[in-house]
Amino acid sequence: MRDVQRENDDRCIPIDKVGVRNLSYPILLRDKAHEFQHTIARVNMYVNLPHNFRGTHMSRFVEILNEYRGEIAIQNIGKILHRMKEVFDAESAHVELFFPYFIEKQAPASNLKSLMGYNCGIIGRLKDKVKLYLWVEVPVNTVCPCSKEISEKGAHNQRTYIRVRVHFRGLLWIEDLIRMVEDCASTPVYALLKREDEKYVTEWAYEHPSFVEDVARNVAVKLNNDGRVLGYEIEVESLESIHNHNAYAYIKRGG
Repeated sequence: MRDVQRENDDRCIPIDKVGVRNLSYPILLRDKAHEFQHTIARVNMYVNLPHNFRGTHMSRFVEILNEYRGEIAIQNIGKILHRMKEVFDAESAHVELFFPYFIEKQAPASNLKSLMGYNCGIIGRLKDKVKLYLWVEVPVNTVCPCSKEISEKGAHNQRTYIRVRVHFRGLLWIEDLIRMVEDCASTPVYALLKREDEKYVTEWAYEHPSFVEDVARNVAVKLNNDGRVLGYEIEVESLESIHNHNAYAYIKRGG
């Protein structure tokens, strides 16, 4: 059959990324506590397209994914990227996997255990060499230091999200990255809390007020002190409870 995608294109404009997005796919991840964890990922896969080709064979992305079925983990992302470059004869390849990840978490006073879900991601890029990134979104609570200072009773608090993308080397567990940043706010969020836990969390948060700027800097300090971390992006977004806007802070270091 006629290969329309490989037809010559005379507009002479290369495309930086072309591929498939939002492909739901089952993956198997290494789990620090239980060895493995099954989850469903939203997968994005891209390669560059030279100026002289009209299109890309999109089905080949799915074929490559199927080749590594059951083996999609951080340690195999490099293999997938090299395979993409080989199949598409491309100069660069990108793969992104975003998925829910569950960690057993213990309540602070009752010590009851429950599963806490986090939005996480693995990002891989290959041009001259493979670069790997972990991405996590960690919900926390923040108490406003200004509100506490000026109020005779109480202080307003809000749900805040810490989003971190880390370029790393060696072994960096998702669990370790989450716990690293989770303690950088007024208090973590829990899936299960009894009354004694609510009392503990509320009082602890009140004694540890934090602006979004404080949270972003606290996370940066921890990442700066971890030798596995080569670069990072930090986003902190507070869903304000008494303001008609969100508060936001962003820090980027390295690649």
